[in-house]
Amino acid sequence: MTTRRTRGAAVVAAMAAAAAACSAPSEGGAGGSAADSVVIGVGYEPDTFSPLLGYGKDGNSKIFDGLLARDAGLELKPALAKSLPEVGDDGLTYTYTLRDGVEFSDGEPLTPADVVFTYRTILDEKTNNTARSELDAVKDVRANGDDKVVFTLKYPYAPFAGRTVLPIVPEHIAGEQDPNTGSFNTEPVGTGPYVLSAWSKGEKMTFKANPDYWGDAPKVKTLTMAVITDDNVRATRLRSGDLDGAVLPPNLAATFKNDEGAKSYEARSYDFRTVTLPTAGKVTGDRAIRQALDAAVNREAMVDKVLDGAGRPAYGPLPVDDPAFAKGIERQQDLDEARRILDAAGWKAGADGIRAKGGQKAAFTLLYPSGDKVRQDHALAYASDAKKAGIDVKVESATWEVIEPRMKDTAVLAGFGSTGDPDFGLYTLLHSSLAGDGFNNMARYHNPAVDEALDAGRRTQDPDQRKAAYETVQLELVKDPGYTFLTHIDHLYVLADRWDGLTTQLEPHEHGFASGPWWNIEDWQPKK
Repeated sequence: MTTRRTRGAAVVAAMAAAAAACSAPSEGGAGGSAADSVVIGVGYEPDTFSPLLGYGKDGNSKIFDGLLARDAGLELKPALAKSLPEVGDDGLTYTYTLRDGVEFSDGEPLTPADVVFTYRTILDEKTNNTARSELDAVKDVRANGDDKVVFTLKYPYAPFAGRTVLPIVPEHIAGEQDPNTGSFNTEPVGTGPYVLSAWSKGEKMTFKANPDYWGDAPKVKTLTMAVITDDNVRATRLRSGDLDGAVLPPNLAATFKNDEGAKSYEARSYDFRTVTLPTAGKVTGDRAIRQALDAAVNREAMVDKVLDGAGRPAYGPLPVDDPAFAKGIERQQDLDEARRILDAAGWKAGADGIRAKGGQKAAFTLLYPSGDKVRQDHALAYASDAKKAGIDVKVESATWEVIEPRMKDTAVLAGFGSTGDPDFGLYTLLHSSLAGDGFNNMARYHNPAVDEALDAGRRTQDPDQRKAAYETVQLELVKDPGYTFLTHIDHLYVLADRWDGLTTQLEPHEHGFASGPWWNIEDWQPKK
């Protein structure tokens, strides 16, 4: 064991040294990289690379693997497990058998103890993982022999297998550290096709192919993710040849349409843009204001003008083509209805057209993250629609460091959306038990009927009962909106046309870094 660990450490050290000698993305040649390297421009970087704190929880991490993974059609497939789980006890036990011969990138073998450690650490309330509620159904996880892991659930949870795409970490490293502050957060060791060889925060992350990967050896040997928060700068660097690819907003992606050697990719998504309406706000806390804003917004115009058609109106958190979407909640802009709601609630228009009630003007601030052109345009369109109903929305840009402490009582142009199952996105967005828990339930929404329906959807395996529960959630959101849902957006990417095997998945909100055409970069093949 000592020999293997020493060999692994030497490999990692050699990779780090090689990365340090590599040129920055801006110094690359044509396309920004060598024939077996790819440089991608992304809009953000993770705060941590530790799955114990939430990194990679929805799969597609290049450093780690889960027990299961998802294919191009989002169907579950074996990864660290040999096969899909055996389900017993009326849905209360899930047994996974581990794949033979898998090693972490430091040379240590994967064991059931690593799986048990990963899940138990995440479930420990001392661990700062805001996604812990996603594993609420887990009562216990234990090893069974040398190759099996058994999960026992508190209640039958229909989509549980989808939760086991969560990456597995090595107990022999992470178990020796504080999960919240340890070096593992920035120096990860996993079983995935790549290892993190260098990370210049705010600038770039470099990944090298893992020479001991249990799957096929990747043809792309070096992957660099250049962190470029400004959409326009990302487009400029892609056009200059500094990048091989980038995630771009619709208006900028369209400018590459006729570029020789560039190829565009469009991915449908569950990613929606919404305005959080905090219940603690003096104005947004009034249900009539929230209802009026829901009626005043012109979603179709936002899709046409802000997204250049690359998206769909959002009438709730689920897109219209989701099987659980509640038919009949589609609604058009209705300014007359917005004004009627406000009149009935005592919000009277002043000489300037802005309404007031009891000396309080119908005015509030709407924050959006700096550099995000799509959110900026959504915010400005929203403010314009609101003003037509007599509500003054002041749009303001800020960094997330400024937004986070203010979002408990200030509206934010936010983005959410999870694939796989309605529970995955709706529970954390709406359940009152998570109000104000980081980015969970940012609006601090509290509706007993919604809580009851979310709990029912989570705790039954009956498909009809689950569908009815999520229909209740969506109908309640129309009557008592805690958010103004605006659009579901398509994700757009532009890449140099040098590789085969590129596809897109139906994507969650989190995109660009883990999602995008590079979700399966380990399978890319050079064009012949």
